[in-house]
Amino acid sequence: MSVPFTEPLRLLTSAQAFAVAETIGTPAYVYGEDALRAAARAVKAFPNAFGLTARFAMKASPNAAILQIFHQEGLHFDCSSGYEAARALRAGIPASHLSLSSQEFPANFAELHRAGMGFNACSLAQLRRFGELFPGGSCGLRFNPGLGSGGTNRTNVGGPASSFGIWHELQGEAIAIAKEFNLNIFRIHTHIGSGSDPAVWQKVAGMNFELVRRFPSVTHLNLGGGFKVGRMSHEKSTDLQLVGAPVRQAFEEFAKETGRKLHLEIEPGTFLLANQAVIVSTIRDLVETGASGYRFLKVDTGMTEVLRPSLYGAQHPLAVVSRQPSGQTKPYIVVGHCCESGDILTPAPGQPEELAPRELAEAAIGDLLVIGGAGAYCAGMAAKNYNSFPESPEVLLRSDGALALIRARQPAEQVTQNERPVSW
Repeated sequence: MSVPFTEPLRLLTSAQAFAVAETIGTPAYVYGEDALRAAARAVKAFPNAFGLTARFAMKASPNAAILQIFHQEGLHFDCSSGYEAARALRAGIPASHLSLSSQEFPANFAELHRAGMGFNACSLAQLRRFGELFPGGSCGLRFNPGLGSGGTNRTNVGGPASSFGIWHELQGEAIAIAKEFNLNIFRIHTHIGSGSDPAVWQKVAGMNFELVRRFPSVTHLNLGGGFKVGRMSHEKSTDLQLVGAPVRQAFEEFAKETGRKLHLEIEPGTFLLANQAVIVSTIRDLVETGASGYRFLKVDTGMTEVLRPSLYGAQHPLAVVSRQPSGQTKPYIVVGHCCESGDILTPAPGQPEELAPRELAEAAIGDLLVIGGAGAYCAGMAAKNYNSFPESPEVLLRSDGALALIRARQPAEQVTQNERPVSW
């Protein structure tokens, strides 16, 4: 019997989930091609007054097939390290479509920049290093605007508790370094956090014009990403048209006042991917801890594939998929396969150390558990090889319904291939 998934897991049918389990094995990530393309088109429609460059924050999930789909849809790419930039180049992305905003100045930076990659200096030291390497060159400046917002404190990347970007009160020092090396500062960039409050995001967008005024050469204003996405059915997602309309108006008003028609840039990651993938896993065991305890589902996935619940207390929709559903539900704590008490898939919201039973369809060993909202910051941020589990495969559900393997399951011997024996 095939049972349709509930709305939060609408990416797959139960028959397709079983097909993944039987042909690819579990656990496995499954991305929906149609969903990815639809998200890209929604981002490209962001309201703008004088042009838009939309970049995918590739740290959210850097698989080559995903990069290629977004490249086909006309997106550019935000890289958070030199390694990410090199990875994008290997996937066939032109260097001119890459922009680097990195905590660590890459060792291969000069090579990447000469190839055409853009750059935002994220500290005064980075700006000076860029000037030493490329005097008279063009770059952007990433500022910490003094205000941040995020789904949790760990995803807030603005304000005095964040190291990201040049503190906004140090504009004078940035101007002095730019003059010293005759640099053309063509872009101002800010990013305040992942899962930002739309109202705070709009406020910071407005604050950025004060930064632009200090840099007459700036032609591009990058407002980052961080658009809130509801993974759970009761959570709301950002309406890009609604949040973007006043931003477009602000650009138009700035142009009327100054004559400067700024090009808008945005860099979403979660918005493009969060609900565009699921993880298909298998229920391996069920255990109980008495009348005052809990009923546990043990699955063959966990923090090795989706770290967010253990790290943030993040919530992901879950669905038990059975060939013989009983029609009943039970409260379960869902735990991962790692020997780690924190490997929990049903923590309390925002409280990774607290348990919150989830009412799910009655489960049996061998049934599937599908984890929704697994597209962003899951495969790209997994606890790789913990307990020596190999990396899981990634699968693309094509527009025609075919399943395409876009990353094979890591061979067990590869987990230890870089180890070197010691002679005793």
